[in-house]
Amino acid sequence: MDNIYLFMLIAITVLAVFDIIVGVSNDAINFLNSAIGSKVLSMRTIMIVASLGIFIGAVFSSGMMEVARKSIFVPAQFEFGEIMLIFMAVMITDILLLDFFNTLGLPTSTTVSIVFNLLGAAVVMALIKISANDAQTFADLSTYINKDKALTIIGGILLSVFIAFTVGALVQWVSRLIFTFNYENKVKNFGIIFSGVALTAITYFIFLKGLKGTPYYKDLKGMLEGKEIFIILGGFGFWTLLSFIFEKLSKKTSLLIVIAVGTFGLALAFSGNDLVNFIGVPMAAYHSYEAWIAGGMDIGMSMEVLDKKVPAEPLLLFIAGAIMVLTLWFSKKAKTVAETELSLSRQGDTHEKFQPNALSRAVVKGSSTLSKYFGAIVPQSIQKKIGNSFYKPEVLITKDQSIDAPAFDMIRASVNLMVAGVLIAIATSMKLPLSTTYVTFMVAMGTSLADRAWGAESAVYRVAGVLNVIGGWFGTAIGAFVAAGTVVFLINWNPEVMIPILLLITAFLLYRNYRSHKTKSTKIADADSLTETGSRSVQGVIHESASNISNVVKRGNRIYTNAVKGLAKQDLSLLKKNKKQVDKLSSEVDSLRDNIFYFIKNLDETSLRASNFYINILGYLQDMTQSLEYISKVSHKHINNNHKSLKFSQIKELKEVDDALEALFNDTKEAFDSRSFEQIGDILGRKKEMFDLVTSKIVKQVARTRTEESSPKNTTLYFSLLLETKDLLTATMNLLEEYYSSFDSDVEPATITED
Repeated sequence: MDNIYLFMLIAITVLAVFDIIVGVSNDAINFLNSAIGSKVLSMRTIMIVASLGIFIGAVFSSGMMEVARKSIFVPAQFEFGEIMLIFMAVMITDILLLDFFNTLGLPTSTTVSIVFNLLGAAVVMALIKISANDAQTFADLSTYINKDKALTIIGGILLSVFIAFTVGALVQWVSRLIFTFNYENKVKNFGIIFSGVALTAITYFIFLKGLKGTPYYKDLKGMLEGKEIFIILGGFGFWTLLSFIFEKLSKKTSLLIVIAVGTFGLALAFSGNDLVNFIGVPMAAYHSYEAWIAGGMDIGMSMEVLDKKVPAEPLLLFIAGAIMVLTLWFSKKAKTVAETELSLSRQGDTHEKFQPNALSRAVVKGSSTLSKYFGAIVPQSIQKKIGNSFYKPEVLITKDQSIDAPAFDMIRASVNLMVAGVLIAIATSMKLPLSTTYVTFMVAMGTSLADRAWGAESAVYRVAGVLNVIGGWFGTAIGAFVAAGTVVFLINWNPEVMIPILLLITAFLLYRNYRSHKTKSTKIADADSLTETGSRSVQGVIHESASNISNVVKRGNRIYTNAVKGLAKQDLSLLKKNKKQVDKLSSEVDSLRDNIFYFIKNLDETSLRASNFYINILGYLQDMTQSLEYISKVSHKHINNNHKSLKFSQIKELKEVDDALEALFNDTKEAFDSRSFEQIGDILGRKKEMFDLVTSKIVKQVARTRTEESSPKNTTLYFSLLLETKDLLTATMNLLEEYYSSFDSDVEPATITED
């Protein structure tokens, strides 16, 4: 059994490296969000500043390592062998859980993950010990778990959600009230004072309060304690003067310093608070192994040694800091997590990542009602004055353009960094493993709410997103507890067999998630995907939309053919794929319709006819996709329900219709691809022929139904397909007629010029 514990220690150490990688991928957005969202610093500058903060912060994390050793369970109640099994289970489940959330792009809490992993593994191991001891009962579980400290940690994590959201919203509301959205002029007058206050708060709480969690504090204690007021005043004077000099020399706002220093300080606070989540357990396992060797290698020895305060090895902290920095630079999953938080806090419209649900609608409706009640109480003059501060200059950009624009301004970025950094530093000084994800995320959501980023157009989507993320946090806690408990039970059953199996499963799942995320992140747009038009004239819209029409016709042709083929072969998998294809096409057409507002706003007054034309063709495209959607849905439903297959004569007639449609669609695609819109007249000449063909099939089915048809389901399906085919033809012909009547080859297309 001796070698198994050395093997476990090596495995835990290797897992710790991967745990740092997946942990930083999840948590990087915590300190990068504000700087990236404001886009006032280059990405390279942001990464360098954050890297320095992470590396230096690793040194400050020594005092937090005790959390993994004794804050969740009572070490003296467990033997060496049991402790090692607990640590092994915790590392396996922690890395898999965090990687799962990173792959989904949801920011979760590494602190909650490690706390509930430790709690779940310790509880199950304690129950195993209790079940093997006739003198103990379930009531003795409290002797194994440090319930007071664990409840304090869990309560602090939950309380931080409310505090972070409330404080973030309040500070942002006051800041916006002072500076407004037209803050450029006021920043010239009051920006230096604002920067002085913000930087003083950041440096005092992060650099000075944060020192209390380090072994270096005892050397500085005499210099710092009792002199807090002088340190604050001196810091305010220093930072105000520095901000003044910076503005005079660079001719730039001092808020740049706030964002840079805030990013550095928040990265430092993150590293100091969260490093325990990644290497706290491996270091505790190493100290346990050392004590076991020194104690004569007695597997049954008590782990009371973990109750003692053991300083973390500086070399290990430096190595961990270096791995964190490298992960920050090279992790692609960190960017995926960043997109989620930025989309929820973005000031303007964007492509919403979450769909509304009943709870988000109820929250928005309740908040709107509450707002009306408060509006009735507050005098109109005060409301008007406050409203002026929150007035945003109207800048018309599309949802696609908003992704490249700053998510929010420097005022909000500064408040995000200041409030989140201060709250995390306070918790670190109290040696509480606060969830940096919860704090930074909820501060960002609070400032977004105060900034009125969640307007009537986006509130229901943003609230749904926040609720999804918070729901994921509870899922993290429950999943970590159950998973760690299950894994420790399996390992305890047969360590020599289960540990290698679980490690292989872990490696496989990590690789699979890596491949899955890489495939998604490198996916490029399909060649036949739809694009928005940017023209301001009818002729320009005709030419720019031609590609969209060609692609819809091409994809519609494929969808219709696959529906007929799937019915003929009763191929459920083909019909299922077909449903996904038509859903994708429908969502792209809906996206074009969502952009109508920006299209019309960007037109000049002489191009109103272009808007009518564009609206009409989008309407016809939507009619086409709805018909294809219905055809695909009823075909899939029929086969999925195992109804009787269509008769050979019915399949043959559908194939005739499909062949005629294919010829029509191919000619249409060729006309639009070559911009030979004159050919549309020839295609329109086949309108009667196409409708007569479909009508003849309907007549034949009526005759069959009266004489030989015995299946109501087949009859319903067949009539549904033919009638919807007529609707598809109607929409297609209407679209072609709109093009044919509007096209003028003598007019040069005009497009919007870029400023």
